[in-house]
Amino acid sequence: MLEVKDLKVYFRTREGNVHAVDGVSFHVDEGESLGIVGESGSGKSVTSLSIMRLLQIPPAQIMDGSSIVFQDAELVDMEESEMRKIRGRQIAMIFQDPMTSLNPVLTVERQLIEPLQLHLGLSRGEAHNRARELLEAVGIPDAERRLRSYPHQFSGGMRQRVMIAIAIAANPKLLIADEPTTALDVTVQAQILELINRLRRDLGTSVMLITHDLGVVAGMTDRIIVMYAGKIAETASTDELFANPRHPYTLGLLSAVPRLDEERPTELQTIPGSPPDQLHPIEGCPFQPRCPFVLPQCKQYPPARKIAGNHVAYCWVDVTDPEEQKRAMQRGFIPLTEIGRSYLAQS
Repeated sequence: MLEVKDLKVYFRTREGNVHAVDGVSFHVDEGESLGIVGESGSGKSVTSLSIMRLLQIPPAQIMDGSSIVFQDAELVDMEESEMRKIRGRQIAMIFQDPMTSLNPVLTVERQLIEPLQLHLGLSRGEAHNRARELLEAVGIPDAERRLRSYPHQFSGGMRQRVMIAIAIAANPKLLIADEPTTALDVTVQAQILELINRLRRDLGTSVMLITHDLGVVAGMTDRIIVMYAGKIAETASTDELFANPRHPYTLGLLSAVPRLDEERPTELQTIPGSPPDQLHPIEGCPFQPRCPFVLPQCKQYPPARKIAGNHVAYCWVDVTDPEEQKRAMQRGFIPLTEIGRSYLAQS
């Protein structure tokens, strides 16, 4: 359904180009749920905004050679008038912060019926009825009355439900959820994620779920992409990635996850240092300054190393090698012991 090839997105500044996304390639199949995880600044949101063609150009620039193909249509060079027919109708997005994404001076009904009239050609009365049904579908009680409410009159979880209702209004084929549970408490998070899962099952919609929370993707996705510094570090099916992580960055993310199956709580590991400044990209593997497994050849960017099936890691090191683990332990790394598999079972 969607294929992204060698996507490069740079932001031009006075100091130089910020390499926000630097050569990312992936695909999303029909009915599939794809998770994209990584720290803040890894390029997750910029990737999704590039697909939607919502980046401000300039300063953003999708570089030559980048390709985003959706159902045989190239989106990178598509005219804005044609892109508007796809955006919201074929591809929809749930944004991180509904309070800043919803228009504060328009009622929920006004914001809900716009895509219905624009993309589906419904009359005002038909759009009103459909808007009420959408609010009911996402679990907002007293939908008829709440249509007349403004965004500030909803709680954070309810605003996120409104955002989901707007996103699914035209029954899109691809739904991009960009950290849809940010700033929500865990109970509301679970409700929102279950809602997205149910809508995916009922509508057959493909989902791209972007998050920094490995617990979210464990129970929600078929396949995971781990991003770091604008590049893909590792990709695999969800079960495979948690059971057999093979990139040091993935290991670091998993080791920072609390384990509920331990009798005694242990100190959580952290990844030392900070993500690199993409204004001055690191030559070679971008994770090398923070990596306990670093080798001299890490000064060169590693080729894709196929582990099994669709499991690919971009790393020179075999992190399962006892000698490599021993060397990493001397630098303070604590090896994982079934953490991925146990955490997947919990989720």
